[in-house]
Amino acid sequence: MSEPVAIVTVVANDYRLDVELHLRWGDMDINNHINNVQFARLFEEARVRCFRTWRSDHPWGVAMLVARQDIEFAAPLHYTTEPIVARACVSRVGRSSFAMAMRLIDPAGTVCASAETTMVVTDKTTGRPMEIPAEMRTLLTERLGEPISFHAPRPVTAG
Repeated sequence: MSEPVAIVTVVANDYRLDVELHLRWGDMDINNHINNVQFARLFEEARVRCFRTWRSDHPWGVAMLVARQDIEFAAPLHYTTEPIVARACVSRVGRSSFAMAMRLIDPAGTVCASAETTMVVTDKTTGRPMEIPAEMRTLLTERLGEPISFHAPRPVTAG
């Protein structure tokens, strides 16, 4: 029987990977800024590029599925031909899931949106959640950084 895996609850707050992304003209909406729906695509591209940078050979034989994604918008992101930056890190590592924290930063240095995405590691054959393999857990833990601090939700009121 394998040893129980400790869940990481403390973050190093010092790791980050800056991923340059280019906007598309078609990402704009009628309000002349990047449509909010496109932010999910940008965060997805940043996640993919992070893993290609961290470990391009995908050796673990697992799949990763998005279980949750929270996005908080802070400022409009306007179209530019200059690259924007997705600043990314791992913000939590659990038994079968982990979270990535990402911030989209425009060329002027403004944080336009922040996201936290929870990924579940699954067995490629069964599709069921599985314990994060040891080598993958090490890679994720080494990339712990500053988590996202979302604003508190507003209370729900009737009427």
